Amino acid sequence: MKTYKLFSAVIFLIAFIAATAVTAQKQPGAKAIAIKNAVDSQHYTFSAQYANPLRGGQRYLTSQYTIIVSKNNIVCDLPYFGQSTTAPLPGSEGGIHFTTSNFTYSVTPTKKSGWEVNIKLKDVNEVEQLSLSIFSNGTATANVTSTHRDPISFNGYVR
Repeated sequence: MKTYKLFSAVIFLIAFIAATAVTAQKQPGAKAIAIKNAVDSQHYTFSAQYANPLRGGQRYLTSQYTIIVSKNNIVCDLPYFGQSTTAPLPGSEGGIHFTTSNFTYSVTPTKKSGWEVNIKLKDVNEVEQLSLSIFSNGTATANVTSTHRDPISFNGYVR
């Protein structure tokens, strides 16, 4: 009788673990599909958590910095840490702040379940290109290539 109870308990435990594993496998798939749909429809927000300047170490960001991507425009509000080859104009804010509706958007799937997004800006003088590496779990890296500044990258997530 004890053997039967022990055998029943082991079977129940195995069934519980298998059911949990199946549920855990479904959730990342649903999130990956949601991220893919957002990237394809050009409707998402990149939220930066860390800045990685070319010179110096990684910096944790305590404020909310974002790149908002939609079909019609891009709104960028990111900090900048690095070296510039030109002096900023009087009254300019510093950082990387712009809104544009004149850009090209291209998406390339990667081998490891992610997407490379390249955004070429046509009417922003300070920034040439935004490149985002977006992964299926929602994490992302944004690289900003400027005309007169060192490049900078940001780690964060897409929502």
